This record gives sequence, C-alpha cells and structure tokens, in this order.
Amino acid sequence: MVMDAGMTERCALCQRSAPLTRHHLIPRTLHRKPRYRKRHGLERMRAAVLWVCRPCHSHLHRTLSERELADHYASREALLSHPDIRAFAEWLGSKPAGFVPKSPPRGAGR
Repeated sequence: MVMDAGMTERCALCQRSAPLTRHHLIPRTLHRKPRYRKRHGLERMRAAVLWVCRPCHSHLHRTLSERELADHYASREALLSHPDIRAFAEWLGSKPAGFVPKSPPRGAGR
C-alpha cells in the first residue's frame, strides 16, 4: 500500500493508530555504499519501507546505528526481536490514542 507521510493508520511496531512516518529499513545514507548495493540491490533498498509512528521511529534511531539497522534489523520481525525495541513498542501500544511520550533529555541513551 502506498501512503502519504502523515497518513493515519496503524504503526507497524506498536500497532497504535497514529500519523505515520516512513522508516527505510536500509537507511538512505547507506544506499550509495557498494557493500549494501551488492547485498540488497538499489530497488529493494528503496522499496524496503516500514510505516511507523513518530515515537517508534525516534526510538529506532536512538537505539540502533544506521549500520546496525542495515546489517541486523532490516525487517519488522528483526526490529521486534531487539529487546529494547520490542519493550518500547509493547509499552507504547498499551497507551491511549494521542499519547506522546516525553523526549529523553539531550545526551541520554547512546
């Protein structure tokens, strides 16, 4: 299904109904790298997208580097196999519609 950014559907990770953002399973900054072009192919990299809510999207990029995302977490199933991502998605999924978690303090996390 092709969706416009901001379209409200269900997040692929937390399953909440919310405006969604496009998460490239192979980060776009790596699309020109020969290693990733050879492994995945340019068309697959461009097409490999997961629609997620902003809190889940932010959590993905706070938790994993772009290389980690491309090398080990290039599918919905792989992302949900990561304990921190799965726990966050389950926690967020239990919150009411419209709930937005507070941003972590600058410098927190990695």
